[in-house]
Amino acid sequence: EQEVQERLSMAGIEVLEARIGYLAYAQEIANAMLKRQQATAIVAARHKIVEGAVSMVEMALEELSKKDLVALDDERKSAMVSNLMVVLCSDKDVAPIVNT
Repeated sequence: EQEVQERLSMAGIEVLEARIGYLAYAQEIANAMLKRQQATAIVAARHKIVEGAVSMVEMALEELSKKDLVALDDERKSAMVSNLMVVLCSDKDVAPIVNT
């Protein structure tokens, strides 16, 4: 605003307010900014997914313990937590595996 005022004051024009109406970036800059914005959004979404998954795993362990359905030792709890976290946080569909 100050720079515009200095240039126009010679003509007797007083600048009260100056705003940018349109701003264009070079294609390379615009692409880099978009990628950064998308990366930030992906990280935030992943953070929410992990928060939800941890909450669901905690709830599952509490319910199993409360209802005394299954007695899980630390190794089995660890395996269950690991498997649930992979399934809940993955962006791929789950394929069932049958142990024989």
